[in-house]
Amino acid sequence: MKKQLFFAVIATLLLSITGCSKPKGHLVGVYSKSKKETTPYGMVFVPRGSFNMGSNEQSATWALQTNQKHISVDAFWMDQTEITNGEYRQFVDWVRDSIVRTKLLTELESADEDQAAKWFKERTNYTLDGPEVDSILNWKTKVPWKAKYNEDDDVSTAKFNAVQQMYFYGEDMIEHGQLNAQILIYKYKSVNYDQAALPGNEFNPYINDYNPQAKVKVDSAWITENGAIHDTVIVKPLRHRSDLISTKIINIYPDTMVWMRDFSYSYNEPMMQNYFAHPGFGEFPVVGISWDQAVAFCWWRTELYKNAGQPRAQEWRLPTNAEWEYAARGGRHNTIYPWGGPYIRDRRGCFLANFKPMRGNYTEDGYLYPCKVGSYIPNDFGLFDMAGNVAEWTATTYDDQLDNFTLDMNPHYNYKAKKDDPAVMRRKVIRGGSWKDVAAYLQCGTVSYEYQNKRSASIGFRCVRSYIGN
Repeated sequence: MKKQLFFAVIATLLLSITGCSKPKGHLVGVYSKSKKETTPYGMVFVPRGSFNMGSNEQSATWALQTNQKHISVDAFWMDQTEITNGEYRQFVDWVRDSIVRTKLLTELESADEDQAAKWFKERTNYTLDGPEVDSILNWKTKVPWKAKYNEDDDVSTAKFNAVQQMYFYGEDMIEHGQLNAQILIYKYKSVNYDQAALPGNEFNPYINDYNPQAKVKVDSAWITENGAIHDTVIVKPLRHRSDLISTKIINIYPDTMVWMRDFSYSYNEPMMQNYFAHPGFGEFPVVGISWDQAVAFCWWRTELYKNAGQPRAQEWRLPTNAEWEYAARGGRHNTIYPWGGPYIRDRRGCFLANFKPMRGNYTEDGYLYPCKVGSYIPNDFGLFDMAGNVAEWTATTYDDQLDNFTLDMNPHYNYKAKKDDPAVMRRKVIRGGSWKDVAAYLQCGTVSYEYQNKRSASIGFRCVRSYIGN
């Protein structure tokens, strides 16, 4: 018994020396445990991997396709479906509600300061100079959308005036009670890391400062008194990290007129009036969104997540051209279509995507226009509608020599076009084909493009988020 106790004590001492404690005076590193990243709502995991990107033996002749190139892509999360009208409406409603709350605060300040105070709350930020108090909107207050005018009550009148400013009035009013989409403006700021990465713009550790000749080119935007958005490009010395920040301002409401503008001599007024506005189209992919509006949506989605107090995560963004094609192939090599086979029909003769299957016959696949997201089978990654329904914006700038100058690891090229740049620099890659395209555009290797300020009834988008960890 004593012998067993002796060996137990020795073993405990050895474990304490080798495993349970770290030697003093040696390099042991600083490590902290991290939880595994949970699956973001509505997204699926796309594991890292490699594949042959570009055209293959059965690709469409004369299509805008790059030469085949073997590349590797890191892991990321991707929306399981295209962004729907309902999801984009959450963005529109948030912008609408932030604007009306600001108007309520302004109107009530002159009527009743105590009532005005209900529409904002104070937030304390701690800095090296001490605590600073900021005022932010109070989202817990309920917007009085049905406020009535009362000349004997200043508070009621102030609320009424604030709410009425959200609708068309005067010469702009065609129908009573229509939301004024022209005031739905979203402002956000982004860091131009591409400017920080330019040769000569790096922080110099030998002088503990930026190089004297370092310069950056950033965007600046502002709103005039009549509500017009103006922007310009500023070239300035790089002296502080804040010099890398660009300001973007954009109206975020979808262009519903695309249903008439894109199709000459075609009766599409019902789609123009109802596709985004009617709740019956809530689960259909949003269209009429420019590339810039899609990017603004990604920024808002990231801020929405942060403001909810969620764990730290990468920002939402548009997928790169390589990420999109890799995700569309579903882990298969040299597959023609996202579902894996070389044909556009299944064994029963049913079409596998929403597109234009026959000349003049849009309905052969069961739909005339876009269909509800997820109406067809997903690919092997669990992603729906990677072919057909609506084409999708990517983050990549289109260039017919992309495969020649991009790297074979996470290849990407995003030229941030400035106001004075030629239109050719505003071309962005779109992928997947749409409900009005022929089958050639549905192929995984087919590349197309559109100008980033163009809005169409056949182009939507989905978001991705980089994966953190192994």
